[in-house]
Amino acid sequence: MKEMTYQEMGLLEEEYEQIVGILGRQPNYLELGMFSVMWSEHCGYKNSRPLLKKFPTEGPQVIQGPGENAGVVDIGHGQALVFKIESHNHPSAIEPYQGAATGVGGIVRDIFTMGARPIASLNSLRFGSLDDERVKQLLAGVVAGIGDYGNCLGIPTVGGEVYFNQAYQGNPLVNAMCVGLVNTNEIAYATASEIGSPLMLVGAKTGRDGIHGATFASEELSEASAQKRPSVQVGDPFMEKLLIEACLELIKEDLVAGMQDLGAAGLTSSIAEAASKKERGVKVDVSRVPRREQGMIPYEVMLSESQERMLIVPREGKEGRIAEIFEKWGLDATVIGEVTGDGWFKVYEGEVLAGEVPVAALTEGCPVYAREGLEPSYYKECRDFDLDELPEYDAGEALASLLASPNIASKRWVYSQYDHQVMINSVLVPGEADAAVLRIKGQQKGVAVTTDCNGRMVYLDPYQGGMMAVCEAARNLACVGAKPLALTNCLNFGSPENPHIYWQMQEAIRGMAKAAQKLGAPVVSGNVSLYNETAAGAIFPTPVVGMVGLLKDIEHRCGMALHDEGDMLVLLGPIREELGGSEYLQVCYGLEKGKVPEVDLEQESRLIEMLISLIEARLLKSCHDISEGGLAIALAESAIKGMIGFRVQWDWGVRRKDRILFSEASGRVVVSLDEKDLASLSSLATQYEIEFLELGRVGSDRMIWEEDGIEFVNLAVQDAARIWGEAIECHMK
Repeated sequence: MKEMTYQEMGLLEEEYEQIVGILGRQPNYLELGMFSVMWSEHCGYKNSRPLLKKFPTEGPQVIQGPGENAGVVDIGHGQALVFKIESHNHPSAIEPYQGAATGVGGIVRDIFTMGARPIASLNSLRFGSLDDERVKQLLAGVVAGIGDYGNCLGIPTVGGEVYFNQAYQGNPLVNAMCVGLVNTNEIAYATASEIGSPLMLVGAKTGRDGIHGATFASEELSEASAQKRPSVQVGDPFMEKLLIEACLELIKEDLVAGMQDLGAAGLTSSIAEAASKKERGVKVDVSRVPRREQGMIPYEVMLSESQERMLIVPREGKEGRIAEIFEKWGLDATVIGEVTGDGWFKVYEGEVLAGEVPVAALTEGCPVYAREGLEPSYYKECRDFDLDELPEYDAGEALASLLASPNIASKRWVYSQYDHQVMINSVLVPGEADAAVLRIKGQQKGVAVTTDCNGRMVYLDPYQGGMMAVCEAARNLACVGAKPLALTNCLNFGSPENPHIYWQMQEAIRGMAKAAQKLGAPVVSGNVSLYNETAAGAIFPTPVVGMVGLLKDIEHRCGMALHDEGDMLVLLGPIREELGGSEYLQVCYGLEKGKVPEVDLEQESRLIEMLISLIEARLLKSCHDISEGGLAIALAESAIKGMIGFRVQWDWGVRRKDRILFSEASGRVVVSLDEKDLASLSSLATQYEIEFLELGRVGSDRMIWEEDGIEFVNLAVQDAARIWGEAIECHMK
């Protein structure tokens, strides 16, 4: 094996000198490798840690916030949800199938290592233009990897999002989220507290795959990245399924004092993080680690990111019982070391000391960079663009074009490859509502889950776009009747060393933090993925939000489909005329400009509360938030889902209809209800100080907009459904 220099490992010269100062000598190759992975952005958050402190992380519902494998929130009756989202962007760009599959495997391990049984998986994906053959290959590989791994595990993939834009052409984003259910008295934590406690490595054998994966994920993608295929792990979902059952059995028998997933940086990070929480040291003998390849040196064993492995700290005297359980499941369970009290991470190969470094130097000692952001020139240029200079597009043609846009069109081609009904808990599945809803067996309550982010809006205005991502996720939950509880995020950005990118990070996090605070949805877990760029430039800043919510009564859930002839259509929230950052501008004019619509957090918060009240009172037949494509697309999607049309009476007297039809301003939803319930809705709207407007009625087989008796949009629902339903499938053929 060719040895790498510290520069090739991703360390700066000043960081190398800092390591020499810590050790009082030159590090050997193993020690250098351990520092390099732990001081990578992926593990050490050295460029983002100061910004992450801005997030609200506490609340009465929060049992565990950031700092563990996943966040935990209380849902009552002695139960809690465990959830987190993480990225696997760089591996998926090189090996889309394995990169996506192992991304799912890794996030699932983060959940069951907390003692929770995974109950749902979601994903958030970004790709370049679907007109590009390489992008089609990436999409196909990623979706197959997610579907195959999740389906084999028996965990339903219930939600997510897919966007296409040139900004992601060379650097796709693959973010995976998992949600688990746990009894609050069975939550497990990743600690190595008692001196003398053994350290057990359980699960699959260790190979050379994934070495320096954390470093690989902390650098810009280039042509040379293809040579780093060995950094992409190879997953085995059947092995992971066995690992889930074995680990949950340990929790049930109370055999575990600490448990930690082996993810980025493998044994090095899992052991260091578990030991650092109680300021402990460790001794590890790599010769005891079960391997599937010959001739592995300590460096390879300690940095391998082979999948389906866990680190376990047993309760006193329980290692024998743990080994029995793993043998029953056909998995390895080997004591590879022990906890010490000296604060040093010592790696042996038999009796030979291969390397020793202070635990705290690997974790808390990671250098932190407080950089200065600089507003880029494009920001003001885009914001000041005068949309009035554009000729107005024909509304009917614009509607058809938007329905065919891959960013708006049905994602059926994607989610049909996922099993979203396994476990038979899914009651609102992909395509039926703004969020997925799952039952909790034996309970009346249910949970809702969603992911959201509009990267274009964040690019044009990181502060407003960051707020929008949080607000839309919360609104998605409210549209099905769920109260938002907490969020996890995956912060996908370019290089933080670029002042313009760092400014995007600062502003987006500031906006997200403000919205999370106002909506009472603290950040309990997450992941940072930086250096998402190629020679062509950085991706759109894409801080993906994953959010969970709680329904008091799952029978009172609400979908987006229109239902009955004669039902009233109502807009909740104000008429907005801003087109900045809209899909309409991109599709019809090829523009990604304009002032991003401002978010009104006070109004957003009241709207969310009102929606929950309306749905709990069973006053709504459908509810769908206004986002990509604006009001026109929200109504069209609800009509397509119910395969029934509508007629909207236009009497707003505005000069340009497109400003209202296709505005993506937040804080608004479209609902349908029985006419007899209109008075109750009006009363609640007054109570919550929410504007509402009667749009028209449900009925016929066409989507009609008219002004003064003259129809200016008339599209058959069946034709709209065909355009919307086949767009991505046609590309992928």
